[in-house]
Amino acid sequence: MASTHEYKRFENRLVRSIKSAALTAAGFIAGIFVAIWQFLTRRYTLVFVPHSEKKVYNFHVTILSMLCFLLVMTGIFGAFFWYGASYSNTRSIIASQDMQLRDTRASLDQMRDETAALLRESRNFENALSTVLSMLGLSSVNSSSPNLSGDLTSLLGIREFSADTLPEVNELRRISELLSQSENPILEIGNLLEATSQMLTEIPSIWPVQGGIGRITMFFGQNVHPMFGHFYIHRGIDISTHRSGDPVVAAANGQVVTAEYDASGFGNNIIIRHRHGYYTRYAHLSSFRVNVGQRVQQGDVIGFIGNTGLSTGPHLHFEVQIGSDVVDPFQYITRRTNPSLHRR
Repeated sequence: MASTHEYKRFENRLVRSIKSAALTAAGFIAGIFVAIWQFLTRRYTLVFVPHSEKKVYNFHVTILSMLCFLLVMTGIFGAFFWYGASYSNTRSIIASQDMQLRDTRASLDQMRDETAALLRESRNFENALSTVLSMLGLSSVNSSSPNLSGDLTSLLGIREFSADTLPEVNELRRISELLSQSENPILEIGNLLEATSQMLTEIPSIWPVQGGIGRITMFFGQNVHPMFGHFYIHRGIDISTHRSGDPVVAAANGQVVTAEYDASGFGNNIIIRHRHGYYTRYAHLSSFRVNVGQRVQQGDVIGFIGNTGLSTGPHLHFEVQIGSDVVDPFQYITRRTNPSLHRR
């Protein structure tokens, strides 16, 4: 029992000590706040005395009001400097964007110039294409009016675009439609050229000496015979390279019908039958490279220039016949071809 009463008394003393310490601490803290408050609310008088006998002005202030005034002024000046810095940054951004805008305007002006040039070229292209298509009897690109002023609407006869879009963009779209409309006519021209090219391989149309070399020493028609000196009708043309051995090529696709030596004057000569009733003769050759019945392609080497038969020097005598009629070969073989296109 005695120990229990002692414990209770110790506990009560401890509680009273803690309570007393807490009250003392609270009183100390309260005293500090009271002292601070009293300091802040202590009144001071500011007296403004003019250098004349005018009224004296008195202002009563406290530390708290002065601190509040300083806080407000600090906020005002801080906001002023912050907005000033923001304004400077904004001005630099605006200046940079203004420079970019000038560059963009310069690029836009250049694009307008290029667009105008493209527009002129598209008009020239449309006119040239329509002319070619008319000559070939093909359908032309739509053109509702020959007037070439203004935009491409009158030129192409196509739909108008939105008025909100830049004129340059509308012009580029119209040029795109022109090119789109031109695709089929150009394909038709390509098909026609392919068919024409195929046809040109079936009629004598290339120079009969490989590489397009040589010159004509005697033309078709009335000439003086080089050996007998009298006038006669020369049935072909003579092509000379001033040497023997230069390759002779087939002037068109066909089949060899003659490859022999002709003692009457042609010497070693080759006759090739082509489509559409054409025949070609290659005479005075030094040697053959084909046989009778062999099919040859345009540009194939069939023999070599020589001086056989009635000849005054190495040359190629070349004839073109349509059925039984002899025609001027020069009207067919004015195209001299690149030697790389021929087979050896």
